Amino acid sequence: MNGKLIVVGLVLVGVLAVGGVFFVTRSPAAGAPVTVTEADAGKTIRLHPGDALVVTLDGNPTTGYMWEREPSEDGVLVQVGEPEFQPASDALGASGKVLLHFEAKAKGETTLNLVYHRSWESEAPVKVFAVTVIVD
Repeated sequence: MNGKLIVVGLVLVGVLAVGGVFFVTRSPAAGAPVTVTEADAGKTIRLHPGDALVVTLDGNPTTGYMWEREPSEDGVLVQVGEPEFQPASDALGASGKVLLHFEAKAKGETTLNLVYHRSWESEAPVKVFAVTVIVD
């Protein structure tokens, strides 16, 4: 490589810490969504209008628990479709990953709050996930 770093077809990821706040900026390949996981909780994600965001979290809807977005009326980030479940195995009742799809619709800033709960129960959620999303 002669001292040169060759990056072909990779998504570039940069993380900048300013005053204790982490900013995650990503330049996805053309048309590829930005994906965040539980490891990104509490971070700030920067997107552009039209960008797709996929949040991938551990879950098991066979238990009645599901990830759900807390209501937001700001119009910056909108959910696209229903959550998608990808089981870890073919075993009955297997846990796996829940994918929630969003699209950056308008410039602005919003907090994406997700709760893992049974929608019919009034108890506090079992898990929460939040990221700040800035669309510019």
